[in-house]
Amino acid sequence: MTGSGQRSFLPKRSRQPLLRAGKLGLRLLLIAAVANGIIWWSSGKEAATFSQTVSASQLLGNSPQPDAEGKLPYARLMLQHPEAEAEAASSPTISIDPLQYTESAPEAKLAETDGPDGPALSWNSDSGWVEWSFEAPRAGWYELHLDYKPLPGGRTSVIRGVQLDGAYPFAESETIELQRLWKDAKYPYERNELGMQVRPRQTEISEWSVKAASDFSASSRPLLYRLEQGGHTLRLVGEREPVALKKLSFEPQRVLPAYEEYVSSQPADQAGNQPAWYEITEAEAFDRKSSISIQTDHWAEPNISPDPKGHLTYNVLGGNRWRLPGEWVEWRTEVPEDGWYVLDLKNFQNYRAGFKAYRTIQIDGEVPFREWLHYGLGYHKEFEIAPAADGEGNPYRIYLKKGGHKITMTADSSPLQPVSLALKETLGQISDFDRHIRLITGNYSKNASDANIDSQRTWEMKKYDPDAGAKVQAIVARLNVIRDYVNGLNGRDSDLSQAIKSSVSMLQAMLDDVDEIPSKVNDFSTIQASIGTWMSTLTQQPLMLDYFVLRTPDSDPGLKTASVLSRVPYALGDFGRSFTMDYELGGKTEKGALTIWVQRGRDYFDLLREMVDQDFTPKTGIAVNINLMPNPNMLILGNAAGEVPDVALGLGEATPADYAMRNAAQDLSGYPGFGDVMKRFIPGAARALSYDGGTYGLPEVQNFQLLFYRTDILDRLGLKAPDTWEDVFDMLPTLQENGMTMNVPKGDFATFFLENGADPYSADGLKANLGSPQGQQAFKQWTEMFTKYNLPIDIPAFFQHFRDGDIPIGIADFNTYVQLLVAAPEITGHWATAPLPGIRQADGEVARWSPQGLSTAMIMKKSGRKDAAWEFLKWWTSDEVQAQYASDMESFYGLEYRWNTANVEAMKSLSWPGADLMAIREQSRWAKNMPNVPGYYFLGREMEFAWNRTVFDGIPAKESLEQAQLSLQREMNRRQKDFGIAGGSLGVPQIGKPYDWGGTDK
Repeated sequence: MTGSGQRSFLPKRSRQPLLRAGKLGLRLLLIAAVANGIIWWSSGKEAATFSQTVSASQLLGNSPQPDAEGKLPYARLMLQHPEAEAEAASSPTISIDPLQYTESAPEAKLAETDGPDGPALSWNSDSGWVEWSFEAPRAGWYELHLDYKPLPGGRTSVIRGVQLDGAYPFAESETIELQRLWKDAKYPYERNELGMQVRPRQTEISEWSVKAASDFSASSRPLLYRLEQGGHTLRLVGEREPVALKKLSFEPQRVLPAYEEYVSSQPADQAGNQPAWYEITEAEAFDRKSSISIQTDHWAEPNISPDPKGHLTYNVLGGNRWRLPGEWVEWRTEVPEDGWYVLDLKNFQNYRAGFKAYRTIQIDGEVPFREWLHYGLGYHKEFEIAPAADGEGNPYRIYLKKGGHKITMTADSSPLQPVSLALKETLGQISDFDRHIRLITGNYSKNASDANIDSQRTWEMKKYDPDAGAKVQAIVARLNVIRDYVNGLNGRDSDLSQAIKSSVSMLQAMLDDVDEIPSKVNDFSTIQASIGTWMSTLTQQPLMLDYFVLRTPDSDPGLKTASVLSRVPYALGDFGRSFTMDYELGGKTEKGALTIWVQRGRDYFDLLREMVDQDFTPKTGIAVNINLMPNPNMLILGNAAGEVPDVALGLGEATPADYAMRNAAQDLSGYPGFGDVMKRFIPGAARALSYDGGTYGLPEVQNFQLLFYRTDILDRLGLKAPDTWEDVFDMLPTLQENGMTMNVPKGDFATFFLENGADPYSADGLKANLGSPQGQQAFKQWTEMFTKYNLPIDIPAFFQHFRDGDIPIGIADFNTYVQLLVAAPEITGHWATAPLPGIRQADGEVARWSPQGLSTAMIMKKSGRKDAAWEFLKWWTSDEVQAQYASDMESFYGLEYRWNTANVEAMKSLSWPGADLMAIREQSRWAKNMPNVPGYYFLGREMEFAWNRTVFDGIPAKESLEQAQLSLQREMNRRQKDFGIAGGSLGVPQIGKPYDWGGTDK
């Protein structure tokens, strides 16, 4: 072992030589990396340059055309009405008092409030609807402005649908976002005892905001609504988070000049008369932001500001944490006198090869001229300092009055909306043609190696479809136009362009011999997957900022970026500091303190250490040393060497039982208060931590599986979310007739077994029980999902298929849930969750038993401070600590870091949407994790082998399951012998009833 991350696992005397060797090796690798980097930079080549030759109207056409779901995209509506923006400038204002609503749904939970800011309408739920009647004095196009304040308790933006006269006028109107406002609780950031900066908590700014309904994936300007003269109804439909409303109004749209018009409308440019002046504003010193997910990050290279000098320093903002359209950041700056100024940006834009990143730039809440709508920053591999300039490189100048100003930058993907629409339509054409060919040939398999395909058969396509060649040619032509548009937009080639080019080559091969199309039908799936992968990034606009500079036009700040040569002395400086700086992963160490190893990321680790220092140690007087454990094997090696922690956190579900079998984990069941501690968790999930009558770990976080479904698509097909597997079998024909399907993870045998009442092991834990009648029924049901019902065997990106709508229903886990909340804003309000389909019992109840993956904590048997370790686990898993930890993680790092605690009381504190919480709690009632008995690791392997034998090789289910039973029992016998188990019972906990939430809403 030579890495510094492993040094604490060795005795102190032997540790130092290895430490020095490890550090030296790392330093040599660092220097080698710098040298390789120099070679790589010096060998870079410039990409070919493309000009814009295809317009959006040529790409999409001017006629209104609904999407696959029958909704009219805003971009198409505007192409149909090019006069809308000009007309909107002269529209009158129409004011609506929110308290004067005419109708509402009871579930909206409306109330009138009268605070210091005046009376307002409080909409105290995330559902329901409210409707107002109003008169339009004349026909025209209008912006819809909302004076709102998100109600406390939530973490995400408020979402409301906007209907006019009973219908959504365009697709984007279904999900209007009203953002919460956030700021860092403290700036400059504090540093810990090692001099490393600590990321501050995020504080919500609770104030009234006025916002025009907008969608920066569709338009850089507020959305326009058409009103004819006369009476109308406005209905807001609840989708997410509660909100208060103080005023609603339809307003004219401000005339936005082109740059030349803007310049001519301002005082004359006194070129050369302004004294040279500039001011640097650090990106991390922002005033406020629109999303808790927008975060600072740390960066180390020459001329980065501020220079970390070997310490962890949050000195940049954004990157992949500032990428979604509509997310904005605002800074405050000040200029010394009235005059003209230039804006320079030090930015890093190396996230999507070949693509520009777009930002709409506002000064004091207004875009000064049209050229700063979706201003594009070109792709480049390193940080660069460049002025916001026109295509010729001439900086845009802005006129500012003396004093303070606000600069706001908003992520904007609207230039790519035509590409997204065109690609979706083209992929739809490919999908339709794919289905058409499969209907002709009878080949419904998506697997190229399927034995049912007659690869020797030849086809005469002119007999079956004389237009087949023309259809493929039309798709090729459309893809080529899209590629030209994308290249012109970016001014260079890109990954998406290459994917389109590759797809065109595959289609061209079909055109070379049309009769070969049936034998190449699986190429259509390949094309859809290839293009679909890049499509998912179209709306993402990641950009990292180090700082921006506001300066007079003739000033030269002399700022620099990292060069090839400057990196060498910089790396050597870090190399020298490494001899004197303390990089101990766990920070300070105290002799005799409780030692904890954590197998999680640095962000989770830092917050835990902070909470221990602020709460646990002051309360108990127990000092704690915390170390990162980058590899779980370190725990095994440390245990063998006799150098182990007292407590290990972040372990896999099976680890406590695994260590218990080897007498390396401490039984917790004898400690005071154990019974009360276990009441914090769902018994069915916690049974995975039991072994031979003892309990060897506690749950920290839990995963869950839910049924996800697209409400819009299922409604269109006349389908409902299935409650049982029989309901699933009834709905599959309708889905498949429409070219859709369902996602059922092929590896999830446990749910089918448990729902059928088939525990894989006997109650004593010594015998395999796969071949029971219930087990045979479960295995048959599991395999028939993929044989009889033809579900897809492997869906590597269910999230994207669900987002696109071709797989509108499926089973997925907590990670998919968070992805949908964070990265799929365009389908907000059009998907829902439900408990897993189950099996109806004789009493009418639907059994939904399923395992929930756990992350666990345990006390090591060799610990010398077991009582203190137990005190720590009681504190760590308590309701209050878990609720605070979950809240702080989400506050620091965003919704992506949601801590899905296993503590049932703390789970309630998270800001779950009401309907989702009901589904999660209902499914959690049915948690039943697999027990971990000697040889348990063979169960998953043998079930996979059995599934392969039946699904791929056609071996009868009963015969295949018998082979799995024999093999599993053989391994269980071998391990029982190894551990000296001869008869008796391991006392596997039996869970017969679902968890009772104590009368609260499920």
